[in-house]
Amino acid sequence: MTELGEAGQLTGMPRMEPIDLDVSALRRLTADVIELELVEPTGAALPDWLAGSHVDLELGNGMVRQYSLCGTPGDRETYRIAVLRERNGRGGSQYLHDSVTKGDRVRLVGIRNTFRLAESAARYVFLAGGIGITPILSMIHTLRRRDTDWILHYGGRSRELMPFVDELAGLGDRVALYPQDETGLLPLPAIVERAGTDSAALYACGPSAMLDRLRSLADTTGGVDLHLERFVGANSTTAATGFTVTLTRSGRSLHVPADASLLEVLEDHGIDILSSCRSGICGTCEVDVLAGKPDHQDSILSDAERAGGRVMFPCVSRAATPRLDLDL
Repeated sequence: MTELGEAGQLTGMPRMEPIDLDVSALRRLTADVIELELVEPTGAALPDWLAGSHVDLELGNGMVRQYSLCGTPGDRETYRIAVLRERNGRGGSQYLHDSVTKGDRVRLVGIRNTFRLAESAARYVFLAGGIGITPILSMIHTLRRRDTDWILHYGGRSRELMPFVDELAGLGDRVALYPQDETGLLPLPAIVERAGTDSAALYACGPSAMLDRLRSLADTTGGVDLHLERFVGANSTTAATGFTVTLTRSGRSLHVPADASLLEVLEDHGIDILSSCRSGICGTCEVDVLAGKPDHQDSILSDAERAGGRVMFPCVSRAATPRLDLDL
């Protein structure tokens, strides 16, 4: 679902100094989605980024939330994000919808990419459900500058609730829209089968049920190069058990009980770990594994990366062996 960089890091981004950003524009895309444009107040260049990246933003209420960049990769003047109001969310989207206006300020505290666009695919198939269009948009902007074959399948409850439909309208038959009230659900089996037949890279982002169905179809079909991005963590399918972690830099050993996460235990013992989502979707808390086998419960790593066992996300992942050695 993502690819490791040369240094073995998923994000490819070191810790950065926070940067204040001004909201230079805010517009409503649908009844539940707003788009914000963010700029550096002095006009300085923003950090560079690639398709699939998301930003970690510290909001005025102190929350840190992740939002996919949906503009043109390489644009260092303006960041574009789109935010769906989550009625049962953790408060970040409601704050942006209800309290932020043009001229307000947020703080950029990180940029990372756990949904990288492969460079070598001969053909790309994109599949987006609802707000899942946001990371896909940046990939389309990238591929439009290349002589590359791609197609987008984009579904939503209705055309009026699908953000960026107008922006996509000019792309012709490369974009297939599936408003549920007009066409029914996305034809996932046919899309997956065609992607496998064409040896295409299939990138998808959307509701968990859609992504779970895609994963099942890809496993059944075989030979599908599937890349998923989740905005909500996947449910754990294994019962939690206790285990031991050794922190190799200090030599300390800590017990992680069945009813606590590894991240919680590290924090309780004063270990400084950057974290944000605490549900295995943002990649902020990534740590290197030096020995032992992790029990991966995140929604970030590909099957190959899980098998490699080189990194893990302690907010949700645990140990499949009695002990793990971590580079902490």
